[in-house]
Amino acid sequence: MSRTGIVGVGIIGAGVISTQYLDNLTKFKDVEVRFIADLDLARAEAQATAYGVAGFGTVAELLGRDDIEIVLNLTIPAAHTEVGHQIIAAGKHVWSEKPIALDHESGATLLSTAAAAGLRVACAPDTVLGGGIQSALRAIARGDIGEPLTATTMFHVPGPEAWHPNPDFLYAFGAGPLFDMGPYYITTLVHAFGAASRVAAVSSKSHLERTIASGPRTGEKFPVGVPTHHAAVISFEGGQSAQSTFSFQNALPRMGFVEISGTEGTIVLPDPNMFDGDSTLWTFGSEKPTTLKATGSFFGRGSGVLDLARAIRGGDTERATGAVAAHVLDVLLAISDAAESGDTVTVSSTVEKPAPLPESWDPSAATL
Repeated sequence: MSRTGIVGVGIIGAGVISTQYLDNLTKFKDVEVRFIADLDLARAEAQATAYGVAGFGTVAELLGRDDIEIVLNLTIPAAHTEVGHQIIAAGKHVWSEKPIALDHESGATLLSTAAAAGLRVACAPDTVLGGGIQSALRAIARGDIGEPLTATTMFHVPGPEAWHPNPDFLYAFGAGPLFDMGPYYITTLVHAFGAASRVAAVSSKSHLERTIASGPRTGEKFPVGVPTHHAAVISFEGGQSAQSTFSFQNALPRMGFVEISGTEGTIVLPDPNMFDGDSTLWTFGSEKPTTLKATGSFFGRGSGVLDLARAIRGGDTERATGAVAAHVLDVLLAISDAAESGDTVTVSSTVEKPAPLPESWDPSAATL
């Protein structure tokens, strides 16, 4: 029997990222956060108290509640699929933080298990649903740059050890600039172009160890376990291509750069790691660019959870699907494999291009 009304939500993982989700989910009228679970019960209690959430406790307690339909999996990347399977086994839909998995088979199995149970898996990043990127996608869809052909994306920073007090995990397997920041850029390209088909890439590692520069561990050195720079050429099924670089070894920061060119012009998108930001449109023959003001929703993380809740109630397909996330993962894995092998690598999955959100989409409205 189908449920109606507000969708109950639970959260596994009360760490730093949970604050960004709770800031928004507690404002949305179509969902209600009813329980926060964490291995550290004191941390779960602190978040529940701060945001007026009635329940907190263990994962088992959360999964045993009948009034929770969607569970946010905000655990570390290495635990995403294990916890995801626990959520599905409890009969609940999954919202996962990125990446959805660390290998193709784990991601594909998670999605097939959910489908067999009649459940959904959706996944971050939901920054792509913000008014900034969506306004640019609507401009591309209505033909402002003609037929989209090529893209350039760039994420260049010195490295997160300059500001993060515990950056070790960002230089370990499943992270690095490719897997930590790549999902924002590749997800945007998939929304603009559709599925990728093959990639070529190179990589490098500037230092074998890094030094923490802030917090109580200042001066402590730690090993670098993954490449800290990837440069890729990505081919898409529709014939488009993109040049993308992801780096933790650039002294000159260049963040949030996404440029898409077509037969009639070029559009520079806002930072794909943000929910807002205007775009700049250049057309052939014009002397000056045009600023395209962003419109739509500017709520932050949690917007995708709200979209998932409404899709469940309406029988629609959510936009931040597990299928998109699994395909993005496959692109990232292909980049990693291509850089390691020196060969062009075929992307092992495909996905349909999500349609842009209507300008009127409002996560804060009461619709259920």
